[in-house]
Amino acid sequence: MLFVLPRAAERTFFYGCNFEFSYNMSHWDTNRFTSEIRPILGVHLHPVDIIVNPILDNSWRGGFGNLAFAPAARIAYNFTPKFALATEEYSDVGPLRSVYPTYQESHEVWGVFDRSTKFAEIEAGVGFGVTPASDKITLKLILSRDLNAPKR
Repeated sequence: MLFVLPRAAERTFFYGCNFEFSYNMSHWDTNRFTSEIRPILGVHLHPVDIIVNPILDNSWRGGFGNLAFAPAARIAYNFTPKFALATEEYSDVGPLRSVYPTYQESHEVWGVFDRSTKFAEIEAGVGFGVTPASDKITLKLILSRDLNAPKR
């Protein structure tokens, strides 16, 4: 569920929150049910966007102190309204009650492109781990379509 300030794309400062609930296969996560609270804070400086997500992950075990802090950030340059290149950073620093030692934290830096077409939104990129606990290289491809978008 995504809640964002109305007309966020038209504002200089925008904010919102995304709530994600997951049912996980055991080979991906030892916790069958997890969720994510993703606050969204951003600035449109045309053509640059800066977005920060102070994410809290929840395994539904151990109460508030077991929430894990996994901040993310994005800086994008919008060449056109339908094409952007971005640098992203994703981290996992551990539970709020006891963050991981630095060598156990995950930090990844990404190069990403976004492309909007009349059929779908495309986001693709490659990420590189910069700490021992990070994946060394990761690829991503996200295809999405707004089902409420006006027909073109």
